[in-house]
Amino acid sequence: MKNLAVTKVAAVAAIALASLSGCVVAPLPQPYYGAPGPVVSVAPPPPRFEVVGPPPVVGSIWIGGFWDWDGGRHVWRGGHWDAPRPGYRYVPHAWEHGQGGWRPHPGHWERR
Repeated sequence: MKNLAVTKVAAVAAIALASLSGCVVAPLPQPYYGAPGPVVSVAPPPPRFEVVGPPPVVGSIWIGGFWDWDGGRHVWRGGHWDAPRPGYRYVPHAWEHGQGGWRPHPGHWERR
């Protein structure tokens, strides 16, 4: 009887290990902010008006929304509150018009 209980425990442990062996926990990919985005032939629309409510935490800073390029079209990404980063300033998202069209430059934190 004791051997049967040990066998059951071993079987349950083996099943648990086998089911977890296929589980991969990986961080979400983070965008690389050093390189500008693709060249786009269509100018971004004017920025949308955003209603900015009170910050969730005193000292938070508002990072305004921007037009992104996704799936072959401009997509609005709404603004959000963020915690300040000592020694850094936030550079907002910008579109640069140049040869061949418009190029997005993603917003990022920059050392002062």
